[in-house]
Amino acid sequence: MRVLPLGDSVIDELRAIVGSEYVLIDKPSRYNRTRVPAPFPVHRWSDYVPDVVVLPGTAEEVSEILKLANRFKIPIVPRAGGTGLADGAVPLRKGILVDIKRMNKILEIDLEDRAVTVQPGINMLKLNEELKKYGVFYPDDPASYPCSIVAGRIGTSGFSLISSRYGHTRDLVMSMQVVLPTGEIIEVGDGGGRKLRKSSTGFQLKHLFMGHQGTLGICTEATLELVPRPEAEFAAFFGYRDFEAAYKSTGAMTKSGLATLAAVVLFDEKKIQYLRRDDEAYIPQPKTVNSVIATALYGVEDEVRAAGKRLLRIAKDTGGKYLGDEVSQGDWASRHDRYATPLHGRLLNGQVVPMCWHCEDSAINYSVIPKVKKEWHAIAERYIKKYEIFDDWGCFFYTNAAYKPWGDYLAEIDIGIWEQRLNEETWRAWVECKREVTKVALKYGGSITACHGSTREGDAELVPVEMKGGFEVMKRIKLALDPNNIMNPGKNMLDKAYED
Repeated sequence: MRVLPLGDSVIDELRAIVGSEYVLIDKPSRYNRTRVPAPFPVHRWSDYVPDVVVLPGTAEEVSEILKLANRFKIPIVPRAGGTGLADGAVPLRKGILVDIKRMNKILEIDLEDRAVTVQPGINMLKLNEELKKYGVFYPDDPASYPCSIVAGRIGTSGFSLISSRYGHTRDLVMSMQVVLPTGEIIEVGDGGGRKLRKSSTGFQLKHLFMGHQGTLGICTEATLELVPRPEAEFAAFFGYRDFEAAYKSTGAMTKSGLATLAAVVLFDEKKIQYLRRDDEAYIPQPKTVNSVIATALYGVEDEVRAAGKRLLRIAKDTGGKYLGDEVSQGDWASRHDRYATPLHGRLLNGQVVPMCWHCEDSAINYSVIPKVKKEWHAIAERYIKKYEIFDDWGCFFYTNAAYKPWGDYLAEIDIGIWEQRLNEETWRAWVECKREVTKVALKYGGSITACHGSTREGDAELVPVEMKGGFEVMKRIKLALDPNNIMNPGKNMLDKAYED
């Protein structure tokens, strides 16, 4: 796609659409909206800076911006909270960055039909602070909860830490208003009504706009599920002598049939080693603890009390030891606090260095967790030894499916990177490391990603491999909805739709 330089006439038109104060061309505004928390090629920062930042206030303004972009074939990149870990909000082709954070109002709270309608730029924490007074909440609970935004959750089809009880973003968004790349404003959901949960009319278009990473349009309104705030919340952490025992115990817990079970998270031995040298993030455990399972129950008090007793019994019968209230309640309560910390000082080869954090978040089946874990750590070890800027921070395995017997998991390996030492050689090494990790997941029948997206160099090129024949359908959809390839070009390998 040929990208035209943005001239004064384009800037003037944008100012006429949204107002001069909401068109930003200064360097700080553009550079600060380029980065994401994931490892970033700082030596090539200027390659990804948008030409202009625009902050619309309405769906109609978004529509006019996209019509303008289509006329001049200017790339558009939507940006919400910018907390994603897969480059979805990075402007690979410069152009216009559409920051939707001005659109942050609650439009309707419907306690009768249990729904809340919001603009896309509302912060998750602020939304639930407002809902609390009504005794309800929106139960989408990402690690980035205090700084994440509804539109970003939709764009990535995010993972919720309490999904086993309430579901993920895709389960909790009932309908949405979307501006298509050509400027048309449409409504998609599970039927014609904004507040319907189930319909068999036509195609299920809502899911097409879940996790599209800004390649098919911009969400400008969403109607979300409301559920009663739980009467009781019970968090329990259990320690195990080794990973194998904890892995088997995880299986017993997740197949227990406990309806109030909101989360089961398995920490492997590398993760425990990492936490032992990070006493700000975790209370160190005795040397006999080499793997941990974190669990949480949500619901009415009578059910949670009974389920808690059953859960404690399952853990004990499978070799687990309750780690106490301080760890269990304290760590679960602080589960969101670490995400917003961009740098973690760690001991690497005898030196404390600032490191950024990245995780690969594949979806894999329970049966292959030990094999995937072993191969992932072996890959990480090779790159650590060769380049000396990487560190293995261990693996998490989260229950992935909502309301089901959890046959698949979000499998996450966390890698620390001395980002200041990234250059072209070490960046290429990091990309190849990601590619190897992704290929292991695909080899065992898994997915590239469970929640963050597959738009980063190192895994994006494997999207056609995972999607198989479905990738051809993806290309046709992209070409039909976005004939000029203006929406977040370069992501998900969808540029291939325009090669002919």
